[in-house]
Amino acid sequence: MPTWIATNPAGLNRQSLEHAAKTAIASLLAIFLSRLLHLPEFYWAAIATMVVLQSTLGASLSISVLRLIGDAVGALTGAVLSLYFGPNVYVFTVGIFLLGLLTAAAHLDRSAFRFAGIALAVVMLVLRTESPWVVAWHRFSEIAVGIFIGLLTVLVWPERQSAPAARS
Repeated sequence: MPTWIATNPAGLNRQSLEHAAKTAIASLLAIFLSRLLHLPEFYWAAIATMVVLQSTLGASLSISVLRLIGDAVGALTGAVLSLYFGPNVYVFTVGIFLLGLLTAAAHLDRSAFRFAGIALAVVMLVLRTESPWVVAWHRFSEIAVGIFIGLLTVLVWPERQSAPAARS
């Protein structure tokens, strides 16, 4: 049996408890700020906060940049394609392919492609009454709020490094 199971069967420690609390509080703040800004799908801000809430500021910044770029490109592409073709799964499929080529040509990490594809799907395939430009703007705004809250949280509440284990 691994020693970590024998010593702490639940896998709980101060660091995991603190990270869970930080994630919950930051997600709630993202929801509050999104609601204050009257963003319709405020839950995307909480999701974005959870995505970017990494252990270090450097890791959080890295994923935040990829998330923001990917979401902007995907939302913009979704708005343009929706204007001309509506919610069409075949055009969506071509859009995903083009986003893959675009992000690869721009030498972006595959995470940017993944986030762009998610934004494209949300903007293009979820039926709404608003203009695709409004939907794309809301999507981008919701993600930007989540990224802002996630980065702010990591900045003001950095994760403590666990103390090295004592040697026997």
